[in-house]
Parts: sequence; C-alpha cells; structure tokens
Amino acid sequence: MAFMSLLVSCFVIGTDVAFSCQNTDDFVGASSPGDIVIGGLFAVHSEMLHPEEYPIKPVIQNCSGFEIQIFLQTLAMIHAIETINNSTLLSGVTLGYEIYDTCAEVTKAMASALRFLSKFNSSEDVVEFKCNYSDYVPRIKAVIGASYSEVSMAVSRLLALQLIPQVSPASSAEILSDKIRFPSFFRTIPSDFHQTRAMAHLICEAGWNWIGVIATDDDNGRFALESFGVQAMANNVCIAFKEMLPAYLSDSTFHTKVDHAVEKIVKETKVNVIVVFMRQFHVLKLFKKAIERNVNKIWIASDNWSTAVKISTIPNIRQLGTIVGFGFKSGDISTFQDFLKNLHEKPTDNNKFLHEYIMLLSACAHLEYHDFQACIANQSQDDLLQNVENKQQIWRDDFLNANVEPGFIHSTILAAYAIAHAIKGQCKHRKCKDPSAFAPWELLEELEKVTFIDDDKEIKFDSNGDLSTNYDVLLWKEIDGRMEITTMAEYDPEKGHFIFEDEEKKKEFLDLQYLKPRKSASQFICFGSLNYLPFFLLSDIDYCYQCNNKTYWAPVNSTTCYRKTIHFLAWTDWFAIFLLLLSAFGVVLVLSISVIFAKNVNTPVVKASGGLTVCYIILFSHFLIFLSTIFFIDEPTEFKCKTRQALFGISFTLCVSCILIKSLKILLAFSFDPKLQNFLKCVYKPVPTVVTCTGIQVIICTFWLIFKTPFVKQNFSIPRTIILECNEGSIVAFGIMLSYIAALAFVCFIFAFKGRKLPENYNEAKFITFGMLIYFIAWIVFIPVYATTFGKYLPAVEIIVVLISNYGILCCTFLPKCYIIIYKQETNTKSAFLKMVYTYSSKSASSVAVSQISLDSKSSSSRATFSDLCKSEGNSVNGNSHFQVPGQRLIKGKVLPKNTARTMARRRLSSI
Repeated sequence: MAFMSLLVSCFVIGTDVAFSCQNTDDFVGASSPGDIVIGGLFAVHSEMLHPEEYPIKPVIQNCSGFEIQIFLQTLAMIHAIETINNSTLLSGVTLGYEIYDTCAEVTKAMASALRFLSKFNSSEDVVEFKCNYSDYVPRIKAVIGASYSEVSMAVSRLLALQLIPQVSPASSAEILSDKIRFPSFFRTIPSDFHQTRAMAHLICEAGWNWIGVIATDDDNGRFALESFGVQAMANNVCIAFKEMLPAYLSDSTFHTKVDHAVEKIVKETKVNVIVVFMRQFHVLKLFKKAIERNVNKIWIASDNWSTAVKISTIPNIRQLGTIVGFGFKSGDISTFQDFLKNLHEKPTDNNKFLHEYIMLLSACAHLEYHDFQACIANQSQDDLLQNVENKQQIWRDDFLNANVEPGFIHSTILAAYAIAHAIKGQCKHRKCKDPSAFAPWELLEELEKVTFIDDDKEIKFDSNGDLSTNYDVLLWKEIDGRMEITTMAEYDPEKGHFIFEDEEKKKEFLDLQYLKPRKSASQFICFGSLNYLPFFLLSDIDYCYQCNNKTYWAPVNSTTCYRKTIHFLAWTDWFAIFLLLLSAFGVVLVLSISVIFAKNVNTPVVKASGGLTVCYIILFSHFLIFLSTIFFIDEPTEFKCKTRQALFGISFTLCVSCILIKSLKILLAFSFDPKLQNFLKCVYKPVPTVVTCTGIQVIICTFWLIFKTPFVKQNFSIPRTIILECNEGSIVAFGIMLSYIAALAFVCFIFAFKGRKLPENYNEAKFITFGMLIYFIAWIVFIPVYATTFGKYLPAVEIIVVLISNYGILCCTFLPKCYIIIYKQETNTKSAFLKMVYTYSSKSASSVAVSQISLDSKSSSSRATFSDLCKSEGNSVNGNSHFQVPGQRLIKGKVLPKNTARTMARRRLSSI
C-alpha cells in the first residue's frame, strides 16, 4: 500500500491529472526500443490544464480527464507492434514505439512532433535546420495518429518538412485528403465526405428533412458542417439551425455554450432531428444537460461518438430519444481482446498510461459500472490518496472490453500493419537494423503503393491517402434495461447505397421513417439557413414539402410562403417614362416635318427630296418605328411580343428602302460615268424596289411568327423575383431580320457615300451617309450590351438603340431641308437652284477639258480607238456621253460646245 501511495504522489493536484513533465523522457507516455521506432500521438487525456499564474511561461502543462477509449487505441498500437515483432513479417528487424499524449490540444501535439523531428541518437533532442533533409535521420520513421483532425492538420504540416509518413486511425476531415497541403498524411478510415453523404442519404430515406446541426468550433467541426451542408442540399434536407461549441473543455465559455445549445434545441420544438459532429466528451456534457431538460429528439451520431460506451451508459440515456449513427467497419479484433485479458501481467515501467489506469482502477474498484467509469474520468487526487490506502487492487478486464470501439481499434491495428508492410518493402535489399538504412521520405514512397490482406480483404491507400472502407449504420436500442449499440445496416461509400444482412435488418431500417416526433398543427417554411437551399413547406413536423419555388419564396423559419414579386418595365418606371417622352418627341418631330413639307410642297427642296409622296412614306415609317417602342413597355403579352419586333423590322426596312431609292436617284442625276448611268437606270425602279425590299422583310417576319413565334417567358434567375420578358422564339430569326436591315443600310451607305461631293443644296447623300453611320454604330454597340444584360431593363436596351438609329436617320434626312426651307428661303428658289447646278456643271466641264488636253498627247492608234469608241457611245441617252468624269478615257477629239454647261444644268434639274 505504501508503494501505491508513492505512485499516487506523482500526480499533480487537480482532477485526474497526468504525470508531470520534468524532463524530455517524462514527456513520453509509453515506449519500447527497437531497430525502427514508430511514433504515436493519442489524446489519452481530454484536457490540458492552463496555468493561473502571471505572466504565463512557455512550460508544457499537465493534462486531466482520462479517456478510456483513446487509452485502448494506444494499447491497440502496442499490441499490433508486438504481434508484428513476434511474426515473420519483418524477420530479424524489431519495431519500437514512442507514444505521446496530445491531451486533445494542438500545442501539446506540436511539442511531441518536434521531438519526432529531432536527430536520431541526439542526447539533447536537437532538431537540426537543413535545406535538404534527404539524408537526415530523425528519431522515428513514421507516426500513427493523431486522434482528432485539427491536431493531425497541425502535426502533418510539421512532419511534411522531412516527409515523415503519418497514418491516422481516427482523423476524418475531408481537407486532409489534399496531397498538396498534406503530402505525408494517410489514414485507415474514409474521409468525412463519405460520412456526410451517408448521413444525408439516411436522413432523406427516413424523411427527416427538417433538422438541426451541432458541431465543435474547430477545423474538423467546421469542415464536417460545410460538407454536410452540401450533401444536405443535394438531398433536399433543410437545416433549421446550427450551433458551435468550443473545441476545448478548458475554454471558459464551454458550459455557457452548452447551455445555450440545449436551450436552442428546447426552443426549436418543430425541429426533432439533430445531427451531432462532436468529440465524445462534448457529447457527454451536452447529453447530461439535455437529460436534465427532458429533451427528446432523434440524434444522428458521427463516427466520433457513435460507438462510445461511456455515452451509451449515461443514466436515463433512453429519455433522449432515438440515436442512429455511423461507425467505421471493423475487422477481427479477437487477438486484441485476448491481449486485454492478459494486460494486468504487463509491466508498467515504460507505459505511464497503463500505470495511471491501474491507479485509477484501484481507486474506483468499489463502484458499479457507470459510477466506476465516471470515477475514472473525475477522480480527484484526495480521493485517490484515501481510497488507495484502503482498497485492494482489483483488475477489471471486463471494463476494458466493454469500452472497446471496434472500428477505431481495427483502424489503429491497420495503421501499424500498413507501416510494417512499407518497412518490409524497404528492407528487402537493406540491413534495416541500422536506423540510417533508409530515410522517412523513402518509406513514404513505399507506403503509397503498399498492399496487404486483412480478413481476406485487400488493403491499400487511394491516391488521396485514404482507405476506402464501409460504414456500419448503428441503432442504439434498449435491451433488458441497458442501451445496446446494434448494427442495423452497412453503407457502401463507393456505390452510395445501404446493404442489409437480412430482411429483419432491412425492416428495422425502413421503420425509421415511422419514428414520428411530437406533432404540431402549424405549418411553416424551412428555407434553409444555408442560403442556397431550395424552398420547402413543412406540413408535418418532420417533413418538408417543396413549395412552388418558381412562384414563392420564404425567409428562414417563416410560417408562410410569400409570392414572388413580378417585375417588368412598367409605365410608371422613371426610365420607361423617359423613353416614352423621347418617343413622343419623335412623333411630334415627324408631324412637324410633315406640316412643313406640306406647306412647301412646290419648292425645289421638297421636289429634290423626291416629292411629298416619298417624304410622307419615309416619315410614316419613322412614325411607326417610334410607335413600336410602346410595345416594349408594360407587362409583356403574346400580342406585344409578336408585334414589337415585326412592326419595327418592317417599318425600318420601308424607311431604308425609300432612302436607298433617293440615293440611287441623286447618284443617277449627277453621274458623269456612262457605264454607271446605264447601270443606275437599270436598277432605278422606285416602286418595284421598295415593294421588293420591304416584301422580303415581311416574308422573314411572317415565317418567324409562324414557326418560331416570340412568347412571354418567366425568368426565375433572381431570388424572390419573377421577371416577365419576351422570349424572341428564335435568335436566328431575330438575327436574320436585323441582318437584312443592316445589308440594305450598307448598300444605301455605299451609294450615298459615292454621291457625297454633290452640290450643297443637293448634298442629301452626305447626310444619308451620316445617318447610316449612326445606325451602324448604335446596332454594333447593341449586340454585346443586349447579350450581357438581364432583368426588367432588357427591353429598355432595345428601345434606346431603336430611338438612336431612328433619330439619327430622321434628323440627317429631314432637318437640313427644314433648315433651308425655314431659314434660307432665298436659296429655295428655282433660279438659285439653276445657278447652283450651272456652277457645279461648269466646274465639271472644266475638269473634262483638262482631261481632254492631257489625253491629246496619246498615240494616234489610241486616238483612232477612242474615236471608234466615242462613235459607239454617241447614241447614249440624253447626250450625257459628251461629258467625262476625270479618269475616263471616252472623249471625243473635239472642243466642247460653249452651251454645254447650260444644257447640262437644265438636264440635271429636269432629271432631279
């Protein structure tokens, strides 16, 4: 008894504290020598104590809260290494181990990892800084652990410096599959991606799509929550709320946050399914508080605690409701169970964890099962001192066997065997008794391709370093007054479906959907707290039925569906009013021009514009174009959608066709090229040309309206809003209509451009050229803007371009003439026009004479040829062949008559 009291004195005052670290050797929890040493990182204690003195010093603190389940994992690693040493797997080579307690803290784990990196056989545990660690020999060759993902992330980044392989039997965070950030990390369990998908699948199968989520506020909890959110969305599962608890028990806000989470569960009476991503000691605290508040829910357990006996043995656990969970698929662990039976015979000199367990076992031996477990977790030093002196040491192997979590034990054993098979591959042609025979990075390469057989199954890591194993679907059932954890089904992550052992198990699984929580008559919405979830209407507590998410929306936890707002370019919109005012001003401008031309119908300017009929046709087409803009405004209807584009297209085509005829006429009147004149006379047929050009557009629009007619479309791309818009039916037909107008405008532009240097009063061609340029610029800009714009202002884009092109052509065609009629009446007379044409013709005749003189120097053969050609041209219409535009070779060998210019002037005026 005195010896036991001496052992107890090694504890630091506090709750169940671990041995104090006086030197680096004290830091090791369990060790055994060997030719090749493997490190171990396990959270044997749940909490690291924090110093109360100030200032805080960089001292590795003690830990408290002995975790039986994690302690069993350290024993599983020891058992696996001893079994390998006693086998022929590594003949002649023995494996050693150094196992450290992380206390579920990253800080403590990093201290252990630093010791792993220290140089082999260094008396002072020195970690050397090098640019190249290829030949560096660290203290260990590989690491098994850690217990929690957050710790593994930190340790893996440090071990990656020397590419030391790390194989975790418990860290399941999805991010650890990233080989860029964690190149030396492996695990003998699946990624959380498969677990969260399995959970969402189970919840969907059971019809529980109105749930809450509780997770730890650490990397593992946050990543699990994010992954589950994505899977929930894919399965139409609605998350009503999510609560985060501090990752460490030492956090001063921990108990407050637990109370708040329980209060949230109680308050949310309509949420009866809770998914829990937490560590075991978190769940223990949460459930004890929930039992006090008489909470009754359906709980979905993550692999962290789904097989935790210390939770399943909580008094009154049955009051919490139904617990369904996912655990790692286990293999045969019978040899480990035999190992536990003989554990009391093992020496404790090099295993402080076993030493501490024996002390706790002795102190709590007088208690019943659950009280015994609580005693181990909460025993104080004073109790130990008192009880150990009065109690006899009693070994309880049944207690250890009862707390075995087969999935974690099996994955720990697999981790040890995976490393052993990788070492075997390295030691084929090397003497591995020498620690420097190979470097950790070489073992890493071997581990990536290692393959071995376990229970007739092939074990190998995938490209992400994960082991693809199935999950057990577990159901906690009360049997003979005790909560038993039973296997209900198996989930295959690769195929994504559940596997049942027999029909009875399948029926048990299907009966989950009949686990009805308490009823409520109210209906409410569960538009998910994850903003990207669809909209649902909950008509029964645990069922969310999808609302018509095309026409309705709902905020978080709303009790009603709200109809989406319908948007379109309404008459009352300020921008629509502005556009309508522009269109109305255009109509007024058209009417004003019509009145001005009607009052001055007999003036040369009006006659030169083609007469009142042609002008009125053009003005009427402008009027229709302005009128077409009203069909783009207000609520779209089938009639508006069909009318607006056809009216605009045909009206614009009519306008451009008439302007094309005017361009041809001007060019014909002032052309000095006989060949060009002959061509223009052939094509200058005003009525047939206008009818043909406009008729083609009518045919295009008719086919469009018959075969791919525009229609009203509801656009749901903006949340909470329905945008009513016209779908053009066929973008191809729309493009053909616009392309045809563009082609006519281009032809018109070419003819107008060729006549840009005509007399000032007749220089309509120059303004037509400007008008067509405005049209081209407007519609070229329109195409990309129209293609990238959406929403209710999309019709406004087309209205703007229609107004710009229509105003451009109208102003360039008629405003210069109106200016002459109103402000330059002295030039709007017949005599002024004759004088202007005479002056222009005289300049043209002088140009012809100069060309004649320059051509007289040509050879006689050329003159003969010219003379013959001129004779053939002498019969040209109206005698216009007597004049030549510079550059032409058809000139008579005579002096031009003096009255040529005057004759030409009369003919030009009459032709106009």
